[in-house]
Order: sequence, then C-alpha cells, then structure tokens
Amino acid sequence: MAIRAATALAPSLLPRSRHVFALFFLVGQVGPRPRYASSSRDQPENPTTSLPKPEKKHASRLSAVIDAVNDRKLPPELRGQRNSVRSETDIINVVEQRIWHSMEEGQFENLPGKGKPLDLSTNPHADPAEDTLYRILSRNGCAPEWVELNKEIRNQIAEWRLALKKAQANRLNGNDAKWIEDSEILKVQMRDINDKVFRYNLIVPFGRQMFGLKWEKELDRLEG
Repeated sequence: MAIRAATALAPSLLPRSRHVFALFFLVGQVGPRPRYASSSRDQPENPTTSLPKPEKKHASRLSAVIDAVNDRKLPPELRGQRNSVRSETDIINVVEQRIWHSMEEGQFENLPGKGKPLDLSTNPHADPAEDTLYRILSRNGCAPEWVELNKEIRNQIAEWRLALKKAQANRLNGNDAKWIEDSEILKVQMRDINDKVFRYNLIVPFGRQMFGLKWEKELDRLEG
C-alpha cells in the first residue's frame, strides 16, 4: 500500500527526475527499520571471565591456603572434613570424648597435688598486673571498688525494702497521709540506689552486673 501511494503522489508533487528518490524516501519512512547487530559493549561483562588467568590462579591459591589454615585449627579427628563441622558443639563433643577416654585410661590419677587444697593465692588466667594489685589489696584488708560498692548496694537495698514494708503497713491501716510522705522519701532513696547500681555495672567485671529497683515491681513483690 505504501508503494502504491508513493507512485500515485510522486508525479504530482515532484519532478520526474526525482520520482525514484521520492519513492525510496517514502518506502523508507513507512517500511520496517533495519536491524543492526548488537555490539559486544552492550552485553554485561562477567567478572569471572574478565579476570586475567594469572589473577585467577593467585585467587585459587590464596583460597587453598586459607582452607588449610582453618583446617589446622580443628582437632585431628575433624581435619579434612570441615564441611561436617556446623557449630562449636561438634568440637565440644570431640573434647568431651577425649576427657572420657583419658579418665578411662587413668590419666587423671596420681596428678601433682592430689588430695591437697588448691593454691588460690594467684590466678593464672588473670592479668599479672591486675592479679598483683588484688593481692596487695587483700593483704591490707581491702577489696576492689566494685566489691565494696556491691556490699554497700545490697545493704541499702535491704534497709530500703524494710522501710517500704513498714510504709505499706501504714497504708493498709488507712494512714494515707503517712504513706504519701513515706513513698516520696522512698522514691528519692530508690533513685540514689539505682545511681550506685549504674556506677557499679560500669566497673564490675563482665557477668556480675545487677538490676536496679523499680517502684511498681517492689510493690507487687510486697503484695504477692
């Protein structure tokens, strides 16, 4: 249809010398556009194929070295089968098996110091400087700051709970005015105790932290 329309319109619009040019021009506008071969630049590059061969070789060697180092960290019973080690439990099981085998073979018999009290004057797992400092404090009848603060906090909590119990008794007896007065004093004391607990948790060794007091929880504790 496009060719017929072009041949019909060309004589009336253009000179004869340009009929052929107009014909091909109209056909080119109406007809399908030519397809071009896709360039290799448009294709996404594969990072593995883009690496030179020497770099691939070095990467594989490095990976093999890392695997060998990690394999040496495992017990002899698990070496060569790293894929079967899924958690620390597998390693702990190997350690427990060794302990039981040693006990059955009697390797824990007749150890040095058997039947004698343990020497706890030094801690082989503590920092030497810190261990020396603790021994000096112990010889002079002193204790680390967090130990003294722990005793102080526990004594204050015991006294505070006793005072809260007495104030609760006044409340149950209908003395609301006394309860309001005592509760305000107790809340101020509770904030002071919690401040000491916060300071204690900052200096205490890991795993020895304590929780502060909560007013509602302490009331529920008395009522329960």
